[in-house]
Amino acid sequence: MEETKIFLITYFAALLGVVPPGLVNMTVAKTCVEYGKKNGIYVAIGASIIVFFQALVAILLAKYIFDNPFVRNILLRTGLVIFIFLMIYFYLKARSDSHLKKHSKKANSNSFFKGMLVAVLNVFPIPFFVAIAAALNVSGEVNYHWSYILVFVLAASLGSFTTLYFYVFSFWKIEDKTEVFAKYSNYFMAALMLVLIIITLIRIFCY
Repeated sequence: MEETKIFLITYFAALLGVVPPGLVNMTVAKTCVEYGKKNGIYVAIGASIIVFFQALVAILLAKYIFDNPFVRNILLRTGLVIFIFLMIYFYLKARSDSHLKKHSKKANSNSFFKGMLVAVLNVFPIPFFVAIAAALNVSGEVNYHWSYILVFVLAASLGSFTTLYFYVFSFWKIEDKTEVFAKYSNYFMAALMLVLIIITLIRIFCY
């Protein structure tokens, strides 16, 4: 019964947590538009595997991270640096692409590793899952069985994949109407990184 509660709460928290546009889900959408549905799914799978390990780290270190402002601050500052570099990268890439390019839509392993890479660069899920773990009383005050931990990380990974697959399905269904997004996707990603930079700065200096 306790495992079911942990699974449902974590699953829906992870599902909703990935809904707002972010680095991972917009990479999935961008890949789906440019390279096809299968490659978008590969990115989603790769990212979800990394989320599994991020949730594992979060639940094992929940109490330490949750009670340590220094660690939270380090995570935020790391994310800030990553987002700045990504913003510059996407902006320069957008400037170098003078026209819309046609890409092969054959599924390949590069998309899988791309999903893993962008998920690794996205450090924010760790404090997010720490908060969930604390809310579930799995912050170290109670010695939970390994099955509880396994249920938690599986739910986090599956919840994230569900939302990412929704992005794949949504952008694949309107593929013939996404030329503008495909053409200006790098500008869009650069603008998204700028928004994330601003949000991160607010979190660093206001909390």
